[in-house]
Amino acid sequence: MYGLTRATTTLIAAGGAGLLIWFATQIDDTHVGGFWAVYGLIAGAGLLMALSQLLGGWTKWGWPRLSAAFLLAAFVPIAIVSLWIILAAEPGNGWFHRHVLSWSSDLHIQGLVNDLKEYIPVFAFGIGLVFGFSFDTTGPRTAEVGPTTTTRRRGLFGRRRTTDVDGNGIADADEPVTRDRVVADDGVPADDRDRVTTP
Repeated sequence: MYGLTRATTTLIAAGGAGLLIWFATQIDDTHVGGFWAVYGLIAGAGLLMALSQLLGGWTKWGWPRLSAAFLLAAFVPIAIVSLWIILAAEPGNGWFHRHVLSWSSDLHIQGLVNDLKEYIPVFAFGIGLVFGFSFDTTGPRTAEVGPTTTTRRRGLFGRRRTTDVDGNGIADADEPVTRDRVVADDGVPADDRDRVTTP
């Protein structure tokens, strides 16, 4: 059942992601607004694919939460590198575009950046996908079991019984019954005390 649910949500998400990518093909990306709309939709497709695994039970259900450690250690570096490439390919002559090209030249990575600009849809999709991976679930809540405690009480026929937290009693085999106990009355068992005759 789990595999079928995950497969179904993945299939639905793939259809939704494909639709977002198709919408992106209908937008003119030769100007700045259209450029960011196109790659925003592609990033949304990547996010949708990641969330489909979360909603499909990949992390065994539970409420989703954002993992700050994953976000800082994985998403932020990937987003910086990906946005660097995307900004280098941005049309026009915007402030970020000019500075990224200048910094790339200063770092001697201009050739690498120019080569990677051919694949900016992959970088946009990756940004959305990795951001979706930043979400996780704690799994279903389970009842907390407290430490086992025992209490002693007298049961039927005077036998002492040990009970656990749930009240389940277990007789102690080592405990003598009342009539076997000898009290400090000349060594006479308690049950026979009334039958003892004194001269």
